[in-house]
Amino acid sequence: MAPFKIGYFVGSLATGSINRTLAKALIKLAPDDLEFTEIPIRDLPLYSYDYDADFPPAGRALKEAIEASDGILFVSPEYNRSIPGALKNAIDWGSRPWGTNSFARKPTGIIGASPGSIGTAVMQSSMRSVLSFLDAPQLNAPEAYIQYKADAFGDDGEVRDEGTAKFLRHYMEEYGAFVARVLAANAPGHIGDLEPDADKLSR
Repeated sequence: MAPFKIGYFVGSLATGSINRTLAKALIKLAPDDLEFTEIPIRDLPLYSYDYDADFPPAGRALKEAIEASDGILFVSPEYNRSIPGALKNAIDWGSRPWGTNSFARKPTGIIGASPGSIGTAVMQSSMRSVLSFLDAPQLNAPEAYIQYKADAFGDDGEVRDEGTAKFLRHYMEEYGAFVARVLAANAPGHIGDLEPDADKLSR
């Protein structure tokens, strides 16, 4: 069977992001039938509906990458108890113009690391509301709120703590199985509204 193509977002723009390290770890521990491509968000301007008539290259590339993916994985920190601004901006780009929501029916997973003990739980709650509105099915269990400890991870994504490695491996196995289930159940259909609402277009 051909591998599932998974597009992944890293919600931090920081060079030394612990969530980028977590993303590397997840890729190393994932099943062989998952193939990963990062969807970059750094070069996106702030979204405005003024762009809807003519998306800039970065916006078009983002939508094309989402649409080319079988599933989407979000690996993100929590900023101020919510979604980091750069990631939310990317989600807004991917869902517009109205009626061309690229996230619709894409099986998604949300995971994040934080030095704190709640491990991005509040950010993930916010993300679930957004993804529900975007008609993007979500892996609901196992939940994965990772408290990052530097001695448990190498910079290249090596996981030195066996308990952490076991949990992350299990998470990726469950995510892979979830992608397969969602794609098997998906029926052909339109994405977004067939008849866009003029009021929504001008928000």
